[in-house]
Amino acid sequence: MADKMFVLKFCCIVWCLCAVGLSHPAKKKDKPRCGYESCHPTKDDFINVHIVPHTHDDVGWLKTVDQYYYGDKNYIQNAGVRYILDSVMDSLRVNQERRFIYVETAFFWKWWMQQDDSTRHRVQKYVRNGQLEFVGGAWTMNDEATTHYQSIIDQFTWGLRKLNDTFGECGRPKVGWQIDPFGHSREMASLFAQMGYDGILLGRIDYQDKEHRFYTKKPEFTWQASANLGNKSSIFTSVMYNTYSPPPGFCFDILCMDEPIVDDINSFAYNVDRKVNAFFAYLNNVTKAYATNHVIITMGEDFNYQAAHTWFTNLDKLILYANKRQKRGSKYNLIYSTPSCYLKAVQDAGKGKISWSNKSDDFFPYASDSHAYWTGYFSSRPTLKRYERVGNNYLQVCKQLYTLASLGPEDWADLNTLREAMGVMQHHDAITGTEKQQVAYDYARLLSKGFDECEYVTRTALSKLVTGRQLHHKQKYPSPEANFQSCLLTNMSQCEKTEASRRFVVTVYNPLSRNVTHYVRLPVTGTAFEVLDYNGNNVPSQLMPIPNTILNIPGRDSESTVELIFIAKDVPPLGFISFYVSEIPGNNVLKSKHLHSISYQSQIGIDPETGKVNKIKINDQLIQMDQDFYYYRGAVGNNSDADYRSSGAYIFRPNKTAAFQVAERTNYELFEGEIVGELRQVFNEWTSQIVRAYKDEAFIEFDWLIGPLPINDVNGKEVITRYSTDLKTHSTFYTDSNGREMLKRVKNYRPTWDITLLETVAGNYYPVTSKIVMQDLHKNVEVAVLTDRAQGGTSLSDGEIELMLHRSCLHDDAFGVNENLLERAFGKGLVTRGSHYLIAGPISGNEGGRTVAAQERDIAQRKLLAAWTFITETTAPDFETYKTNYNMRYSGLSNSLPDNVQILTLEPWKANTFLLRLEHVLEKNEDPILSQPATVSLKNLFATFDIIWYNETTLGADQWLKDNEKNKKENDQICIKDNNPIMEDLEWEATTWRLDSNQIDSNDIYTVFTKYHYNIVERNRLDYMVTLEPMQIRTFIIEVRKKRNFK
Repeated sequence: MADKMFVLKFCCIVWCLCAVGLSHPAKKKDKPRCGYESCHPTKDDFINVHIVPHTHDDVGWLKTVDQYYYGDKNYIQNAGVRYILDSVMDSLRVNQERRFIYVETAFFWKWWMQQDDSTRHRVQKYVRNGQLEFVGGAWTMNDEATTHYQSIIDQFTWGLRKLNDTFGECGRPKVGWQIDPFGHSREMASLFAQMGYDGILLGRIDYQDKEHRFYTKKPEFTWQASANLGNKSSIFTSVMYNTYSPPPGFCFDILCMDEPIVDDINSFAYNVDRKVNAFFAYLNNVTKAYATNHVIITMGEDFNYQAAHTWFTNLDKLILYANKRQKRGSKYNLIYSTPSCYLKAVQDAGKGKISWSNKSDDFFPYASDSHAYWTGYFSSRPTLKRYERVGNNYLQVCKQLYTLASLGPEDWADLNTLREAMGVMQHHDAITGTEKQQVAYDYARLLSKGFDECEYVTRTALSKLVTGRQLHHKQKYPSPEANFQSCLLTNMSQCEKTEASRRFVVTVYNPLSRNVTHYVRLPVTGTAFEVLDYNGNNVPSQLMPIPNTILNIPGRDSESTVELIFIAKDVPPLGFISFYVSEIPGNNVLKSKHLHSISYQSQIGIDPETGKVNKIKINDQLIQMDQDFYYYRGAVGNNSDADYRSSGAYIFRPNKTAAFQVAERTNYELFEGEIVGELRQVFNEWTSQIVRAYKDEAFIEFDWLIGPLPINDVNGKEVITRYSTDLKTHSTFYTDSNGREMLKRVKNYRPTWDITLLETVAGNYYPVTSKIVMQDLHKNVEVAVLTDRAQGGTSLSDGEIELMLHRSCLHDDAFGVNENLLERAFGKGLVTRGSHYLIAGPISGNEGGRTVAAQERDIAQRKLLAAWTFITETTAPDFETYKTNYNMRYSGLSNSLPDNVQILTLEPWKANTFLLRLEHVLEKNEDPILSQPATVSLKNLFATFDIIWYNETTLGADQWLKDNEKNKKENDQICIKDNNPIMEDLEWEATTWRLDSNQIDSNDIYTVFTKYHYNIVERNRLDYMVTLEPMQIRTFIIEVRKKRNFK
């Protein structure tokens, strides 16, 4: 009876609600007026002055991230981001005409998570009506010289996801805002275009380039940002007049000393006419540089708007009184605006009237005056640069394993910690090495915490994959059954787990999409070991003594004096192989030999008098080559003007053009084993090197160790390595752009203006994110050096490659840090260790094999996403016992992908969806076969699950691709769904994914089934084929179903 009464009451309630709905239709929610619809109207017959209030909030620089956010340590710099955001939101409530832009999602998200519902709703209103606009929108405003494209994409994806989660379509940035990075890369412009941005605004370009562009009225142009992608990578670009600062005399912040606008006519301080006249005088100069009747004026600076009303009160007055002058014949019309509104106005004004110039190169190197070339930061803080690169490697491993092991429908905080730390590291004062020392320590701390948190993910995922069992759950997260640990100190030959154990398991995980062969190198304390693969077969191994130079690295805490080396052959894609390692009786440690060459697949010739490399042979190409170390002495000055500029964290300025040789000859010894041969060189007490040739590798590794650098002079030392050949390269060389496409460089030359170059060394340095190349076209020979971190590089003489390895600058260069670059660790000067990978061969016609360019791409992939080594202590007394209990081989893919295709991204997304990116890794014309388009089937791509639904997005994964394209057809969606009964359940399930309490009007990028529930293209439902053109990246959100035969 009770149940019947409940049903009756429920039906009555439903009937009443329906009746009310019929009698009084629900009020339709106001359509948001964000984006271009919120732009203030402009006037055709006037010069429209777009006033853009903004704050530039560095995510670490002189203070740490948290110190900046909370306003701590204000004796260093008066800055508190939380107060900026609090104050701005209060000021926007006063006047709906006001506008404000915000850039750094890392800070905004930290603030947002601390706000109450009332504040959140108020902010959402500002976003909906266009008062608050996000520009850029990445986790941080990244550097463009030293960052890798994979990390750039990741940090944009994370920032854009937070904005889309929270504000939907109105939170999606429309323009890039790169106003402080020290030069601009072509690849960054290409990424903006691929992410669906409508334009970019730049702050810093070379002072000569800027003068030329302003003189010719060409600060705005179309950037053709890829030689491979065509118009998909083109983007409209504007160069700011005053970087990002307000006009002189018009900084109204509490941090500034400029006078406010006093409009009390009875006050002795009344200054309206004078201030408006001064502003118009400034505009008269600005308008001479731009081609349309629109100019942008930035009103803000570093950490401005802590008391936002001081800014907005004066800007209200400036706009009011300046526009009143129109009745007296003024040609200026001032409006509150945003960068997106400005760029749209410029485009509209130029339509059919202006033919915008094109640019196809980049903006490196950047110089702010004749002696200030910002090329030092390409190499500053080399160990932090390497740590960041390793962080990216581990983040991809962590995300992949999380996905492959299906650890949960929502990503854990453990994974997000490293995501966000890596996002912070891309900031233009983080990876660049241009921060204060205590901030550099904090960046390293954030990365270290990210590693620690992600290790829980990898341990848990691998435990599930090796046992094949569902994991037991403790509290919120499952508990790992096996202890898989990383050895992060192998760069100083230290690993507690391998040194303390007589038996251990080495699990090598391959994050690439094809089989790889990896050389495992681990410090041990025994003198003989047996290594067994997953079939119980003996794996050839080699024991090498550790050089004294490494044994004596400051801070090394290890008893190991030898390293165990073995080959992990054919590690499956997105998979692993485990090896059972046990100590055995005997002594197999190699001893040095009296040789003058090392011959494996590659060959190294050695000068017996000096112990230095004098020739190489790779890909059957014999090249006379000298490799040596030098150093520049830094210029010293008081920085009072350009002529007295010191070399520092930002600026590379040698006091002479010639570099000094570190040593005429070396102490050297050679080792030759079954797997690898080594030439070990000691140049002096702070420079040593190991040159390696491998059994099955077509490259030579130069493993250098630099430091502690002596500081017994006033100049400091900036250490370089040179690879000198007899090739005729005609002052031409090539460097990569953020690890992706290659750009041609010519000594003492710029493609878009005639340069006057007083700094002939620093002015020819370029960022080398991963590769520098030289070619002798007559001999048909190419030589490339690949790096393991970002470095500065050049070719100052024909047939020569130069790369900077380490810097000690004893003086500040007066660009804000106010600190010398003199890194220390463990009470001594910093020691840095790293590797270069040198490859050579014919430019074309490699006898049916891969071209040397294709081989370079392969090496770059294998070093960027190196196979990751996990160590597990085992109590299993023998191999058979271990294999009985644990799976020792696993592949995440059903088959290897083609050699020119890589899974760039595989990570958990929202609810039960994953984010998948596929990339073509070669450029056009790099290889006759591998540079062709490649087609991949998503059907049966993964070994453990099937893709049952997918939809393509823009590169940033915050907008459906078709929604971004011009001339889109509403009924032609890129949405494929498998014909399977399980889809019915998933469609109903999807309706429960709706927006969380903090999200408004999402563009449904995360509620994919809801949006396309009734709009599926049936004729394409079985088309799982994805074609990739050279250098193309395609991004998908996928829904998966676990395969029935996978536990």
